[in-house]
Order: sequence, then C-alpha cells, then structure tokens
Amino acid sequence: MPPRHDIIAACAFGLESVVVRELADLGYEAKPVSTGRVLFQGDDAAIARCNLWLRAADRVLVRVGHFPAPDFDALFEGVKALRIEEWIGPHAAFPVNGRSVRSQLSSVPAVQRATKRALVDRLMSAHRVSSLPETGPAVTLEISLLDNAASLTIDTSGQGLHKRGYRPIVGDAALKETLAAGLVLLSAWRPHRPLVDPFCGTGTIAIEAAMIGRRIAPGMHRTFDAQHWPRIPATVWNDAIEEARAALAPPMPFAIHGSDIDPRALALARRAAQAAGVERDIHFHQRPVESLTSSVEYGCIITNPPYGVRMGESDEIDHLYRALPLVFRRLPTWSFHVLTGRLDLEELMGQPASRRRKLYNAQIECTYFTFLGPKPPSMRRTREEVESPDEPAPGKPGHDAPDALDTPDTRGTPPRDAIDPFSEHDETLTHAHSADAHTHEHHPRRPHTTNPDAPAFGGLRERDERELADFASCLAKNARHLRRWPARGITCYRVYDRDQVDVPLIIDRYEDYVHVAQYEREHSRTYAQQADWIDAARAIIARTLETPPEKVFIKDKPRQRGLTQHERIDERGVTIVAHEGGLKFEVNLSDYIDTGLFLDHRNTRDMVRKGARGARMLNLFCYTGSFSVYAAAGGAQSTTSVDLSNTYLDWAQRNFVLNGLWSPSHRLVRSDAIEFLASHPRAERYDLAVVDPPTFSNSKSTQEDWEVGQRHTELFERLIPLMSPGGVIFFSNNYRRFKLDEEALAALGIASCVEISRRTVPEDFRNKRIHRCWRMVIREP
Repeated sequence: MPPRHDIIAACAFGLESVVVRELADLGYEAKPVSTGRVLFQGDDAAIARCNLWLRAADRVLVRVGHFPAPDFDALFEGVKALRIEEWIGPHAAFPVNGRSVRSQLSSVPAVQRATKRALVDRLMSAHRVSSLPETGPAVTLEISLLDNAASLTIDTSGQGLHKRGYRPIVGDAALKETLAAGLVLLSAWRPHRPLVDPFCGTGTIAIEAAMIGRRIAPGMHRTFDAQHWPRIPATVWNDAIEEARAALAPPMPFAIHGSDIDPRALALARRAAQAAGVERDIHFHQRPVESLTSSVEYGCIITNPPYGVRMGESDEIDHLYRALPLVFRRLPTWSFHVLTGRLDLEELMGQPASRRRKLYNAQIECTYFTFLGPKPPSMRRTREEVESPDEPAPGKPGHDAPDALDTPDTRGTPPRDAIDPFSEHDETLTHAHSADAHTHEHHPRRPHTTNPDAPAFGGLRERDERELADFASCLAKNARHLRRWPARGITCYRVYDRDQVDVPLIIDRYEDYVHVAQYEREHSRTYAQQADWIDAARAIIARTLETPPEKVFIKDKPRQRGLTQHERIDERGVTIVAHEGGLKFEVNLSDYIDTGLFLDHRNTRDMVRKGARGARMLNLFCYTGSFSVYAAAGGAQSTTSVDLSNTYLDWAQRNFVLNGLWSPSHRLVRSDAIEFLASHPRAERYDLAVVDPPTFSNSKSTQEDWEVGQRHTELFERLIPLMSPGGVIFFSNNYRRFKLDEEALAALGIASCVEISRRTVPEDFRNKRIHRCWRMVIREP
C-alpha cells in the first residue's frame, strides 16, 4: 500500500467547509483543524490530484510533524527527530518560513533559524554529507507555532493555487481566483442553470464558474513544486493529469454572461477566458447593471460589486446598492449572491439576506450575502421523498444534497462542485463554535413569507393582493361617480384621496393623464416588493381609468418632517396643457412632487375671478400664477405676482401667454414676500390679495426662513396697510396645526375674517382638511 501522509489544504478564512466538500468529492475525508487549515490523509496521488483539482484552496501542504515546542530546545529536537530526508534530497533547496501565534517562542526569525539548524543537522547526518549546496529543486517548509505546539509542513504547490495560469495581467481590484471559485461553490448555481455577473470586472467569477461547469481542473495550465521532487514519481503526476483531461464536460446549456461598464476590464476578461479555454462558454458585454434583464428562469447572479472602499465614492455606492433590488426584482425565479465590503448591504437593499458568510477579499472584511429565490421544479422533492424512512436524514453520512444534479459521481471527476445552499442542515452555514472549527454567521430566510415559490426580490404577498383588489373596487366606484365630470367641463379632478388606509395614494386626473402621489406610510414590504406593489397599482389605475400605463405618473411623497420641503425629483420635463374653468395651464407631470396646479383650490380660484373685475390684484407666494391668471381673466385692472423662484415665475408667464392675457399690466416680481411688502411704496394699493404660502420655505437669498405658523402675523402687519378700504384678502395654507391670530388681525384693521374652507374644498376631495381658507375684508375708514 502506498505510504499515507497527513495533508493540509490551506485556504482563506471562511472557505474551510468549501474545501472539505471539494475533498469529499475527490474521495478524501477531511476536517477543519484551525482557521484556514483543512486536514486529511492521502498518498502521493492525493498530492497530485488535490493540486490539480482544488479550486478554493490556496496551497496543498504535507504535515511532516506536529509536536510540543515550549522552548528552543524542544523545537530543535522536535524538528531534528522528523524523517525529513524522505522529502529533501542532499542537493535540494529548503527555505524555511515561519509564523507564531499565542506561543512562548514569539520571535519568528529566531524560530526560523532554529528550525533551519535542526534541518541541516538531520539532513547532513541522514544523507551522510558534509555540506548541503541547495542547488536543486526547492522544497519550501513552514514552521508554525500555535499555542506552544509546532507543525512543520512542506509546500507541494509552490506558487499559490490561485495562480491558474490564465491571467498574466491583474486588473484593478481583481478578485482572487480561489475566492471567486469559493463564491461559485457556495452559491445555488449549477451548470445547467443560467449565470450572470453584472459587475464582472476582469471576469474572474465567470471564468471560474465556466471551469467548474466544464469540469476543467484549475491546475491544468501550470506546474507545481512537487512535480520536480524525486520523492513523487512522474507517473503519479501523469496519471492525475490524464484523469483531469478525461473529466472534461461538454458545453453547458446556457452561456455564462458577464457585464461591466469598463471596456478595459472587459478586454482583460476576454483575454483571460481565452487563456483558460472557456471563451466559448462566456459572453462579455459592456453595459450597466440597470439594464440587466432575462427571460430565462431559475438563474443565478454571483457578483462582487464595488464597495466604495477601494474603487468608488460612498454616496455613489449607496445609490448603486439601493437600486439593486429594483433591478433584481425583474428576475423573480433567480437567486442572488453578493460579496461586498459594505456590511450594511441588507439595510441599503431593504431586506434581510437568506444567508450571510464572513469572508475576506484581500485585507477587506466582507460578507457574502445570499438571497435565495425558488428552487427549479426539477430540484424539488416530494413530501414522500423527504419523509422516506430509507433515506438518511439531511446532513448525515450517506446523504447527497437534494439539489445535486446531473453530475456523475465517478473516480477522477469531481461530482459536485457545489454546496447545497438551500439545505437548512448544511454544515457550512451553522453557528457551531469550537476550537477546531471556524464559525460563520447565518441569517434565516426572509421572515415575512413562508411561500417556497416567493422570489428573492419583489413579489406580492397574499395581503398585498387583497389590498390591491379592494383598492381596484374602490377606484372603480369613484370613477363611476365622477364619470360625468368631463361633460361638465371639469377635466382635472381628484379620483382617489387615500380612501383606503392601506393604499395611501392620491390620484388626480389631468385631462387623459393620471398623476399619482404615494404618501409615506409604514408597511412591511421590502423595497423590491414595494416596487412590484406600485407596478400592480399602476396597472389597476391604467385599466380602471382607461388610460395607457405610460400616461400614469407615480411619485413618492415623503412625509415632511420638521422644517423640510420638497425638492425637484426629475428632469424629464413631461408637460401638458390642462383646462380648468375655461382657462389653460401648463402642468408638469414628471419633475416635481406637485404639478403646478393645485386642484384643491379650484373653487377658490373661481371666487377670485368673480371678485377681480377692475381690481388691483396682489398674489403673494404666487407659485405658477394660476390665481393671477384667473384674476386677469376676471377683468382685473392689474396683477402683481411675487415669488422667490425664477422657475415658477417663468412658468406663471407661460400660463398668462397660454391664455392670451400677457400684458404690461401684469407684473412678475422675484422677491421674498415679506421683503417685497417691507420695501413696497405706501402710495400703491391693492383691492384684492391672495396669500397661499407654503408651510415652510428657505432660500439662500433670504435672511430668515419662512414658517407660516410663526410669521403670518408679521406678513399681515405689512400687507394690510397696502390694501384699499373694503379690499379682500384670500388667505390659505395646509398646515394641519395652524392657528390664525384673529385678535391681532382685528387690531391691524381687519373688519371681518371668515373661514370659508367648506366652500373652497371641492367635493372630489375626501380630505376636507386639505387646506384651510379665510376671506378677510379690510375695515372701511
């Protein structure tokens, strides 16, 4: 029987269990003995086969001896007692590396020197020579001390096993080949399933996956130190190489796809794929992740996106990661595996992962997040199969992973280059803590669903479907109630006003377009589920209101917290001309939370028009000038529209032009309202004023922020002296906690102040507190 050796497969932190599974597939029973060390026994053929076949291991080491070494004497004698001459000839070079962890002998150089002296003594005596020239093949040794115990190992690999021979040039932030292979082996991917890496860079993940799928031994294109040692016959290596050649599998049913936005990285990827012999198995594309889509089912994403640590800026990376769920939801049957240094990935993506595993990419601490989609139908077992008494329990000896498919378990062909990611009993994903086993963090599958067919990202729950069905019924009822409004000349109106608590939408019709504001409300949907929910709502709205989906514009309307205000949200500039009260207004459906025409003031605008004939009209906080246009149409002698925004003033002018009302008697003034009033000539008076301020506003051009609750009295102190006796002020705001200081107004010269909100809020608004409005009359002298 060939001699047996203690062999150690060295690997990166976190990949120990992957290497154990690889060794099992090669026929060797192994166990992790420490972080990054997997021990098994094998003969000379095992050394050759493991160097050729191990994908996730860094090196294959032979452990020559293991002994206590509390001091230098014990170290020297322990090394000298080992039969090292069986491995190192009289002419061989034998450099010694060292390391020491939690040991009394903490000086690594001193440990290396003592080990070297012991080796020289042993070899000179064993080979009966007086000198060791070290001119022959290298046999690299390592003396390793851990807790005062020494291990002497021989490196059979030479260069690290990640040196496959297909990558002469390493790209920026390139992933190590052994880590890339480990990611593939930890994933749900099998060679019969589609695979995409949308951040492929120089293609390492795609190439390693293709080599796994084609059963190409990763060491086929390189040599190893042990090939040059007389200790291992050349026939052993020749047999292992022939075995590897015979194991080559035919092309996979689906080409692997890799994409990136960097053309230089893609050029390196194509060159490396050709060198690895898998150029026909991979298609590389230059495209952003946002364009990712596929009509093929049950595929896998395995990817290593930028972290913002070495390659990108934090804000850009945050935006990228937040967008991923919206991309991944397009692939409802796929599973997703993401290695990243952003340990807050789950928070950024808005949902927990099915699994998490701590790994290191170079010196960067990372987590490998797995988001499992549904199993392909061919990988599911019936209840009878699962409960069969003749089948060993999952995780027990003799149990094959339930989704290990179509790969023959024959000598020389690694039968299963993958760990079953679906198995709840997979030993690589447990919490077990021991001195001999590395531990990995585990996260349960998403808690909000028990549906095995649920997609990893997105999808509608039964609760969501019930809510949307009720919403569809409610919206149809509202639409039937309002169906005659266009015939009455009202073509812009509210169709749905958060009628159902669980569907917090505001739906307004503008001609044959629909504008939807989604109010912020707590819910248990993930980001991707929320996007699918919105898509479903859009389809219901389009169908019920008989509007093409592309004419339905949906926006998020976050709750205003404290002194916040809404900002511009888009740049598409989708505008239409809306009709109201016989007038025309430009409405922007895409770029802002609001459209430029507040429908809740339809009645108020009509009141202003009816009272505008011959009046000098002032419109403070004029926005897009709709009140001013109504006043001009009602025969106002002049209008003065004041706003801080040039954008809104230009918009107001376009509204005047649309109605053929633009003339020198209508002024547009860019100014803060209070500053405008403070500098206004006292001799110039107004007969009609509209004051419809925002709750809060700030600007770099003003010294103070505007808060309606705090500063409305100050505004009226400056406005009332500019009003003519008997003049009318329409004052409105939508601040829920607003309290009008009527006593102060009476002292300033207000003869009457009547709240008219019941008359100004239109009947299509279910929320009767959408605004509050007062009509004030200036005291006669």
